[in-house]
Amino acid sequence: MADIPLTRGQFLLPFVSILDDIGAPTDMLLEKSRLPSSLAEKSELYLPLLPALRFVETAQKSQGIEDFGFLAAQRLHFSHMRERTRALIAHSPTLLVALRHACQEASREDTILSMWIEHDADHVRVCSRLAVTSGRLHLKYAQWIQNIFSVYIVRQFAGPDWMPTAIAFESSYAPSPATRSSWPNVRFLSDQHAAWVSVPISLLSLPNRSTASFAPPRDHEAGPSAYDIVELLKLMLPAYLDERTTALADVAEIAGVSTRTLQRKLAHVGLSYSDILDTVRYEHASRLLQDTDCRIIDVAFSSGYTDPAHFSRAFRRISGVTPRQFREQSRLG
Repeated sequence: MADIPLTRGQFLLPFVSILDDIGAPTDMLLEKSRLPSSLAEKSELYLPLLPALRFVETAQKSQGIEDFGFLAAQRLHFSHMRERTRALIAHSPTLLVALRHACQEASREDTILSMWIEHDADHVRVCSRLAVTSGRLHLKYAQWIQNIFSVYIVRQFAGPDWMPTAIAFESSYAPSPATRSSWPNVRFLSDQHAAWVSVPISLLSLPNRSTASFAPPRDHEAGPSAYDIVELLKLMLPAYLDERTTALADVAEIAGVSTRTLQRKLAHVGLSYSDILDTVRYEHASRLLQDTDCRIIDVAFSSGYTDPAHFSRAFRRISGVTPRQFREQSRLG
């Protein structure tokens, strides 16, 4: 565990932009909290978390800003996440997989941030917590940022207008009337075991509809970048699923790279070849389940599985539901 809690400078930019818009002495407030004044130039760097929280609290009190955390959260967007996190989410076949990637990458956004998924009847809770900060003041600011990113991830799959049924805070926090009016159908909870948002289980199998764009840096190797390789594999593999020629060595040869190079390029964006193959198989199977009346056993064979039971387990791992439940949900929808 990190001895010095750190956060990315990106997460302070929305607070700074609000202060700049109202003509506040932003540089003086940053300096008073022992933070760099040229924050915009250092937004990709890591800053000490506790001085950052003190800066936000001092700024809210001195400038009389109500619900500073909520206002800053409204200025955040998907691109504030690390490029790697965005890439993993953009290549996730379902919301469930995207949320799992977000949980795995959380500590790289804030060094002491942990995220996990809890099941609760017909919903799941996407939970987050900052370690070793329990009981500290000003956590409500960080928790708004934590929760809003969970909301933004779900919106990549459920659409830009999606709202959770509940948003919870670990701190003793009550949103202002103005905040509540902006989220009229959302239930706010405080003093919880973690910050969390509620997501219906029925949404976990939603396919990716992300339009987020980013320009990945090229590595120094010749040939396609890691991101190009991902797209190449997703385009190429469907033609080979029912021919049982999807072994890594065979696919690397077809793609024109060595096995080791392919593995290294995929590892660069946090993916393995099995991740890509599972995604392609899932997308192929979900199309057949939605658009045809093929028997589930035939869907399994067509997707490259020799064991229907293995297919069902793999499908549920990605979507949160069985192939039969998926077909029923898609037809109801």
